Amino acid sequence: MMTAPNTHITAYYTELVRAGDNGEFDKALKIANKILHEDKDDKKAQHCKAVCLIHLSEFEDALKILEKHVSNCNFEKAYCFYRLNRIPDAYNALKSINNPGIKEKELLAQVLYRLENYDECFSYYKDLIKNSEDDFEEERETNLSAVVSNLYAEKGNDFKAPQLREHTYELCYNTACILINRKEYNLAIEKLKLAEELCKKTLEENDATEEEIEAELGVIRVQHGYVLQLLNKNDRALKIYNQVLKNKPSDLAVAAVACNNVVTINKDQNVFDSKKKIKIATADNLESKLTSKQQQMIAINNCLLLLHTNQIDQCRRAIQSFRKKFSSCAAEAALLSAGLFCKEKKVQKAVDVLKEFAASNPDQSVLISFTLAQLLLMQGHVSQACDILRSIGENVSYTPGVISALVTLYLSMEDKESAISVLQNAIKWYRKNLPKDPALNTLIQETAKLELKYGNPQEAAKLLEELRKDDPEDLKTLAQLISAYSQFDPDKAKLVSKQLPPVSEVSLKVDVDTLESASWTMGAKYIKKSGKTETPSTKPESGDILLHKKKRKHKKGKLPKHYDPSVDPDPERWLPRRERSTFKKKKDKRGATIGKGTQGAVASSEDTSKSSLSANVPSPGASTTPTSPNVQGPRQTKGAQKKKKKTRW
Repeated sequence: MMTAPNTHITAYYTELVRAGDNGEFDKALKIANKILHEDKDDKKAQHCKAVCLIHLSEFEDALKILEKHVSNCNFEKAYCFYRLNRIPDAYNALKSINNPGIKEKELLAQVLYRLENYDECFSYYKDLIKNSEDDFEEERETNLSAVVSNLYAEKGNDFKAPQLREHTYELCYNTACILINRKEYNLAIEKLKLAEELCKKTLEENDATEEEIEAELGVIRVQHGYVLQLLNKNDRALKIYNQVLKNKPSDLAVAAVACNNVVTINKDQNVFDSKKKIKIATADNLESKLTSKQQQMIAINNCLLLLHTNQIDQCRRAIQSFRKKFSSCAAEAALLSAGLFCKEKKVQKAVDVLKEFAASNPDQSVLISFTLAQLLLMQGHVSQACDILRSIGENVSYTPGVISALVTLYLSMEDKESAISVLQNAIKWYRKNLPKDPALNTLIQETAKLELKYGNPQEAAKLLEELRKDDPEDLKTLAQLISAYSQFDPDKAKLVSKQLPPVSEVSLKVDVDTLESASWTMGAKYIKKSGKTETPSTKPESGDILLHKKKRKHKKGKLPKHYDPSVDPDPERWLPRRERSTFKKKKDKRGATIGKGTQGAVASSEDTSKSSLSANVPSPGASTTPTSPNVQGPRQTKGAQKKKKKTRW
């Protein structure tokens, strides 16, 4: 009776192996369940069931079975952890394997890439490519090129990469990423265009649909837009991003990166569009698809957008969330908090936040120091700002820009000793670390100027003598040296002045007219412009050439709005309107003589005759056409004023 069940189980295992070889994992799962129905403690059947669930993408159920019933199956557990985005657990499971094979190393390399441990990942892929021969060689080479790109981003040109092929669009794309990290943007664009062509050709040969081709091209095009954005060609980059987003890419990471980059182009403009884009870029299901660097940038841009749109409370919560999630980005969190306080016009609180960060982090970032110095200057604390700039670090504090800022600030406080001290310390540092840097000669020359200006000609002479050794033919340095010696050693000044070239030699290179016009004492208004010489008059008088004054250009007068050049102008246009012949006086019905004298007075016959005589005399400038003596009154001409009806033809 015990042989029957064993016979059934053996038959089941035979069917199970056959189904697994044919890839029929649904059928294999049913057979495994039949075996477990016969024997619940069959560990081999439990293992087979877990493998079937893995092939059917049921990773949670597979992991439960493996952890509960099966031991010594760390690879399967690690794979389930990897597919469930539990990357640290996958790493621990793989590290517990004593003698890893090719498949364990392959998965471990993938896990290390997700953990962003690129150095160790690089060594694993090199070993796999060297010691394996199968159909996955091209895929390993593609993954290796992706690792190399990230190592370039971390280490720069210090990293020495192996020679990689570019015969597939994936390899060509990764080569473009390497060129971007090298800041060779134009070459990167050429590689991205080549990758796009290879991608289209490859997918068309594999009978891919247009949607599949567009989805695969989305990654390449977004990277192309990013390079254009780095080259300040924002319009073209924005066009590419919008085109990719319009096609609704299936890869959420591509959509998130494109949306984030659109927000950076918009800045504080087109806020409504930026809000929609940042919502896509900050979706919850993107953490496993984006690198930590990408997540950090998107989170920072989200905070900045909230800050620009005056959403103070939401911005504060976003900064707190950013600080908890990215503990390694404490400097960025401090800057965001300081920006929020400045937005609220609480500059002192912003200063306190940055000072607190600087105190707890001695190796503070340069950006923190410059921001803190700027805020202190806004409050008028110039001395404290100078102390911050001097404490940044030698590699930054002794750059020409910082030195120039420090000297200017100290001179604004009339602290000439500190200004000269900054320059002297900078000269010592350059002599020790960068003796051949051209900035050293500039610093020596500027220090000599300040020493001369503030009454230290001896120190200035020492510095200028040093410059003379490097360039004995520099006349500017020689002139400054003579000026310095003349203040404390006139004999030495005379001796040095003998090294000046003769006047006849120097005068050949001097443009007298330009020199005179440039030094005109009455100001720039009276300076004669160089290059415009006055032409002598062709009509000499008494042997002398007359200089004619330039005639002023008269502006053309403005013509009337309805000016007609074919019609003669009105001869009365200069007369007042009341004196023109076309002017119509209002006639009083009571008579011309009523109301002109005192109230109730009647005009005499003499006055009436005078008025009738003057009416027949044309006024100056009036029309010479005689008026009719028999003028009809308004009542008599009433009927004559009616308009004639138009005759119809």
